[in-house]
Amino acid sequence: MAALSTDLFDYPLPDRLIAQQPADRRDASRLLVVHRREHRIEHRHFRDLPEYLRVGDCLFRNNAAVIPARLHAARPTGGQVECLLLRPAAVPAEWWCLVRPGKKLPVGATFTLEGFFTATVREKTDDGLVRAVFDTKGGDILAVANRVGEMPLPPYITGHDNDTARALDRERYQTVYADRAHQVAAAAPTAGLHFTPELLAQLATGGITTADLTLHVGLGTFRPIATEYVADHPIHREVYEIPAVTQEALFKPAGRRVAVGTTSVRSLEDFLSRHPFPTGADALAEAGIFIYPPRDFRGVDALITNFHQPRSTLLCLVSAFLTPGSTDGIAWLKEIYAEAVAREYRFFSYGDAMLIL
Repeated sequence: MAALSTDLFDYPLPDRLIAQQPADRRDASRLLVVHRREHRIEHRHFRDLPEYLRVGDCLFRNNAAVIPARLHAARPTGGQVECLLLRPAAVPAEWWCLVRPGKKLPVGATFTLEGFFTATVREKTDDGLVRAVFDTKGGDILAVANRVGEMPLPPYITGHDNDTARALDRERYQTVYADRAHQVAAAAPTAGLHFTPELLAQLATGGITTADLTLHVGLGTFRPIATEYVADHPIHREVYEIPAVTQEALFKPAGRRVAVGTTSVRSLEDFLSRHPFPTGADALAEAGIFIYPPRDFRGVDALITNFHQPRSTLLCLVSAFLTPGSTDGIAWLKEIYAEAVAREYRFFSYGDAMLIL
């Protein structure tokens, strides 16, 4: 097969369709339903999801909780610093971060949030990451972030620099089933943002089950493909955890395995590429899988996902899922997205959703 050009995964999107706020109610988001076998689509709302699921179907969902990872501090000179916590380093009290302005924070430099922490830069990588050690005034830096940090909204969401918006983001840039024991995500698994407790209860009453996993969502998920050909893109790696009970649901499904979000797909498909049967214990691994056409899928029968950025690895994954084993999904996804643009769906993290059956 000829190498896939990254240009195939580009599409025009008016800025006005990039959602800047969540829907008034989570399940009031619109839902574009794709019927793969019949090659047709419907336009509904997320609250209509129960109509498309049936007894025995299982929702595989990422229960990772988002860290309020954006911290504001200052250099000794008084210059402002923005620090985004990404993941813990191997040494206690050290974290890998993104900092701005990076050029003014060489190895050995410090930045401080008075009364909360002082951080010292220990290492800088060629791709802009910083390893910093945090000296806190009580508790660890994660506890500090939960007190004073801001949710790590993507840069295309703007104007959320006031107390009202920040309070809303604390609630809405987090799934209702996020597990605070798994507060490991630097970005939200956004397909899950549309669920409400009432909708989950309705699904349970209808015989639809849930199975949780945890993928430590990193910023690499949203990094656009910068190479000419898709296969040359250096895919990011993310830690995932799949409990033994979730493995059983994966290998012995009573109905369809419905992945909530691309992060769930990434975890399940990476796990299945390593294990032909349940491990009998909770699994912890690092996903380095890159899913693009014409890939087949081993453990996902249906997918709930948001609308993704042009030239992104997530767009590649959804294209592959539309027509497994073929590249035909690339053109079809562009047609679907063109229809969504024409009907003014809301795109990206706070936007609307798709259900692919």
